[in-house]
Amino acid sequence: MENSKITIRSPHLEGAEVSWFAPICNGDDRYLGERSMDYKSTFENTSQILLTADRNGFRNILCPSSYQVGQDTLPFVSAMAPMTKQINMLAAIRCGEIHPAMLGRTLSTIDHILKGRFTINIISSPLPGEEKMSSEDRYQRSREVIEILKQGWTQDEIDYQGKFYNLKVSSLPAKSYQNGGPLLYFGGYSPAAVDLCAEHCDVYLMWPETEENLKKLMENMSAKAASYGRKVDFGLRVHVVVRETEEEAREYADSIISKLGVEQGIEMRERALDAKSYGVSRQAQMREISKDDGYVEPHMWTGIGKGRSGCGAALVGNPDQIVEKLNRYMDMGIRAFIFSGYPHKEECERFAKLVLPNLKTFSMPIAQGKVHAEEPLTPLAAGVRI
Repeated sequence: MENSKITIRSPHLEGAEVSWFAPICNGDDRYLGERSMDYKSTFENTSQILLTADRNGFRNILCPSSYQVGQDTLPFVSAMAPMTKQINMLAAIRCGEIHPAMLGRTLSTIDHILKGRFTINIISSPLPGEEKMSSEDRYQRSREVIEILKQGWTQDEIDYQGKFYNLKVSSLPAKSYQNGGPLLYFGGYSPAAVDLCAEHCDVYLMWPETEENLKKLMENMSAKAASYGRKVDFGLRVHVVVRETEEEAREYADSIISKLGVEQGIEMRERALDAKSYGVSRQAQMREISKDDGYVEPHMWTGIGKGRSGCGAALVGNPDQIVEKLNRYMDMGIRAFIFSGYPHKEECERFAKLVLPNLKTFSMPIAQGKVHAEEPLTPLAAGVRI
């Protein structure tokens, strides 16, 4: 690694966990702004995207959570679990939606169905219609949910007293398949978010930034995690457009937003629950400092953010250029990537053909020793019947 101020949990691992994205919340199209019936977030459409990623060797797939027309995360993951072979599933959990003890049982059930091919993306944005809760309270609620989940995974009893939750129950219904529970992925930029991730989570997810700004985020998180006696791994969530030539890639990228009107783009960006978050504002700032063609640095294109809240930039280039950029990120200490492209199934296949064979990949739960060689002694696996 080139920066001693950045410390990571997995410096010994070569390569990265390479993941794709399941657009279950109405987020797929060929052209942003054109709502084609061919790309509705039906189970029939999105299941094929996930199976394509599984078949092509992606090691994980993010299944997001948002109160929009589309599918709920956990039912989708549960339905897909027995249909997949090797891919992990990264399920986004919006803290506060489900009572944490019951959530623990739900997650444990899915973890057992997948036999450890399960990871969790902790979300702290407001619940639908929830406008008065402060950022500090939202992250405190998430902290309490995480601490209760971890008690269920690691202790004989859940015994918790907090600001939002007070409970004392058996932990047996919440026992996880994985050793110590699934890995927790987390994204957020506010001081409260950084503190929560540093104390409790395993992979810090970042949206696209310039390399200089990514390094600053990683240095800040490394220092905060060290204050808790911990290290985390780093991940990057980013769109990608790869073609045989750079010219073809740039042309295709421009075509994605060619039918997007200015007002329509604003409406699409403001539709998400996290539209006013600090992280989203950073994506907007990056668009503002980009060049006239939308590129903020070589192969980092911000034009796609004109019609998206959240992750608002794409890597654009030929296969060699994309691989070189990813190697630079890995040299910085990034060990997980979550890619997406429009439309998702076709771009998943293209990335798998042009880029994936040139990357060394791994499964993060296996690499972190989370998955047992034999079935664990839990009530839903090889343990005695309760």
